[in-house]
Amino acid sequence: MKPNLSLTLADHRLMELVWQAEPVPSAQLCKLAEANLGWKRTTTYTVIKRLCDKGCLKNEAAVVTSLVDQSAVQQADGQEVLQRSFGGSLPNFMAAFLKAGSVSDQDAAEIEKMLEAYRNGR
Repeated sequence: MKPNLSLTLADHRLMELVWQAEPVPSAQLCKLAEANLGWKRTTTYTVIKRLCDKGCLKNEAAVVTSLVDQSAVQQADGQEVLQRSFGGSLPNFMAAFLKAGSVSDQDAAEIEKMLEAYRNGR
């Protein structure tokens, strides 16, 4: 089954905890979620189940592990934002981002390097 990478904010928050601690016993994950997110045990188990149903987590023998890596989720998030807010147009996204004036010279240089590597097929 291909995982459903369309995640809610709650899904993301729990995935972050799993990625940091995996493999993690579900009881320990509940404690982490309570300490870091203020969640009750029932909330954590609800989100674990939802993420298992989406194919993102596995909860086997009360041990939770991820079935998707963080970069795959980030890539899906980026594509979703691009489609939803900018009609799939990366130039429109960049224009809106640049208008906010929050790109440092260092960030701009890194972006230029990424584009150059992309153009060169790396």
